[in-house]
Amino acid sequence: MPEGCVPMADGEYEVVVMGTGFTECLLSGLLAIMGMKVLVVDRNGYYGGEAASLNLTDLYKKFMNGESPQADFFAHIGGASGPAADRDFNVDLVPKFIMAHGNLVKILLHTKATRYLDFKAVEGSYVVKKGTVCKIPVTGTEVLASGLMTLFEKRRFRNFLLYMADYDESEPATHKGRDLKTMTAAQLYAAFGLDKYTQEFIGHAMALYMNDEYMNQPAIHLINAVQLYANSLTHYENAPSPYLYPVYGLGGLPESFSRLAAINGGIFMLNRTVDEILFDADGKAWGIRGGNEVAKASIFVGDPSYFPSEMVQATGQVVRSICFLDHPVPNVGDCGSAQIIIPGSQCGRTNDVYVSIMDKQLEVVPPNITLAMVSTKVEGHQNPVAEVDAGIELLGPILHRFDSVSDTFGPVGDGLDNKCFISKSYDESSHFKTAADDVLDLYFRITGQELDMSIDPHVPQPGDY
Repeated sequence: MPEGCVPMADGEYEVVVMGTGFTECLLSGLLAIMGMKVLVVDRNGYYGGEAASLNLTDLYKKFMNGESPQADFFAHIGGASGPAADRDFNVDLVPKFIMAHGNLVKILLHTKATRYLDFKAVEGSYVVKKGTVCKIPVTGTEVLASGLMTLFEKRRFRNFLLYMADYDESEPATHKGRDLKTMTAAQLYAAFGLDKYTQEFIGHAMALYMNDEYMNQPAIHLINAVQLYANSLTHYENAPSPYLYPVYGLGGLPESFSRLAAINGGIFMLNRTVDEILFDADGKAWGIRGGNEVAKASIFVGDPSYFPSEMVQATGQVVRSICFLDHPVPNVGDCGSAQIIIPGSQCGRTNDVYVSIMDKQLEVVPPNITLAMVSTKVEGHQNPVAEVDAGIELLGPILHRFDSVSDTFGPVGDGLDNKCFISKSYDESSHFKTAADDVLDLYFRITGQELDMSIDPHVPQPGDY
């Protein structure tokens, strides 16, 4: 213990987690369930970190340098319904939907964190083609009526889907003579004669790739990604999309895992700064210091902002716009919640633009208000906020808009030598695929074990587990 310092809470732990973001709280819950003694600290006074869900006042303060909103701001947002109230708003800082058959749902079921959450299906999924918002078809009737493809192209697309549905990596007979570990995604598309727009639709709106780098990678990854989309869509009867969303916002995810960790002996301390991570002569972390308090541990987990600059590396920037509307978003039918993906090539970009739409049904805004969030990876534009224009143009008139440009970071090392396991910043996508993959990777590096993901997902309801 450094001179003049005292123990932080109990003083000694097996794991110290810094931050209460999605990744950090999931890991705290998973490690606590294993029986590890866990301490979680966060510099903020709320759970979620950069992935928190905020009410209207806190949202305004975050984007306006701590300044409190005036009464006319609430009146402006509320409109004819009267002044807006904080209790009606749960606005995600990092908007993302959950793939219904994906790894995040499996983690939720594995840990039984679903007892603290309620989910609803996202009502629609869309993709932009030649400036037109097109619904991603989910039924045979919708496929026939879809303007995404010509009649002959629909036949070729159908053949691709049949191949994808039948493909089993462990059954060579389903491969039809193709080695998808050496064949690229581009070559597989060519084998089925699929045109540019169908390739774009499959790769970006179904497989959820954020750019076209996947085209030169083994086709097995494409098939696995499309199978995940199809399984998410068909696993639940009459699902309008493959996505789920927790009622009252994504902030419920870190809160549910915080409860899970606490039930299993974890200790949480909000409004607690970490002034430094303490290392021994061999460069291995052994503690953290906040003021004159020190906590010792053998494993340290956290988001990049808690670690020395030499331990993290910049990975880019993400621009996000949070928009309040007093009308439904045009061209998505009656959907109160939806995702729109604008492939980069459709708006003169390399990376896709994502639009997520939510309304009162998800308990994130009051009636007659629509919440739309637009995000993308910054590609070097002199005005990064302008890079979401392709998504903003789809929304119609905007009551109020909050813009942010965030630097993203990742770890330099794997943490095995210095015992510092650093999560990745949240990317621009409107789904949790990459974040869930980061959780599983960190879990393996920390424990040396793969998390059991064999559980069969179904629509989680509170009290089921």
